[in-house]
Amino acid sequence: MNSCSRLVVFLILIVSLWIATPASAGPACHGRFMNPITDICWSCVFPLTIGSASLIGDGQDDSGNPSNPICFCSNPPRIGVSIGFWEPVRLVDVTRTPFCMVGLGGIAIDPGVDVPRGAQVGHDSQTRNSFYHVHWYANPILYWLEVLLDFPCLEKGSLDLVYLTEVDPLWADDELTAILNPEAVLFANAPAKAACAADCVASTAGLGIASLFWCAGCQGSIYPMTGHVATHIGGVQASALLTQRMTAKMHRQLATFDGAGAAGMCGYYMQPIMDKTHYKLQMVYPVPNTQKDAGQCCQPYGRTTMIWGAGKEYPVAGEDFSYQIFRKRNCCASAY
Repeated sequence: MNSCSRLVVFLILIVSLWIATPASAGPACHGRFMNPITDICWSCVFPLTIGSASLIGDGQDDSGNPSNPICFCSNPPRIGVSIGFWEPVRLVDVTRTPFCMVGLGGIAIDPGVDVPRGAQVGHDSQTRNSFYHVHWYANPILYWLEVLLDFPCLEKGSLDLVYLTEVDPLWADDELTAILNPEAVLFANAPAKAACAADCVASTAGLGIASLFWCAGCQGSIYPMTGHVATHIGGVQASALLTQRMTAKMHRQLATFDGAGAAGMCGYYMQPIMDKTHYKLQMVYPVPNTQKDAGQCCQPYGRTTMIWGAGKEYPVAGEDFSYQIFRKRNCCASAY
């Protein structure tokens, strides 16, 4: 082996050891690679619709669909069929340990950056708050599994880490994040908070109320878009809330797009204010939620965790979370 080859091997070894080094303090990092066969509830892709007619419903919740089954797109010009489905496109980690990649098998890295660590703080016997970090992955499963070949309506790509809150100074500072969401002050009042009760009821019965965009249903408030949970009821509730906040944050930063409704028939479009009725989540760690609760294994944003969260958290290894996100997709599908 020549000197150049030895240098390459040495560099690879150093990088490998750096990646595999666990975080130096805080809770141990736990996680698991998601098995797309056994850990995904595939009924979440339904209902499958053509126009407003449902072909396969399987008792799943759905947002509205364009009524006309025939569609037209101008760039490139094509005539097709208007279809609707729920596409699994994102994976989200919610973790107490900085740089703990829950969805990548529980690998922790230590880049030497001092960032706030996750914690739960009890103020009295009834009140607790918490802080978590969140990781956002692109994960278009249907595409990289090649379930549907040459289907133009799927987001293309592979599993890829897109965003880490550990390197985002806004995530740990409620005041600084006002740069991103200055409108938060408009909803820091009793009437706005009371309106979220209606969103809680609606999301528990079906889908949430899109016009109440500041509400995260039964989990709390979308604002501020940080990792601080003012009312920590449990890890499942807190992680579901932060998953919704992270989705809203990605929309606000134009790092993710919408593809539902008439506007999405010919492609994705920017949506700075998230429409929560276009999203569902399914827990894949620590307990893959593949068993249906009240007919559902995917939960619309805001649905109470009292229905589906029991037994989904346990001490030590079961206090970090990973969710697969399903996004509503309407598309003008043609043969070319």
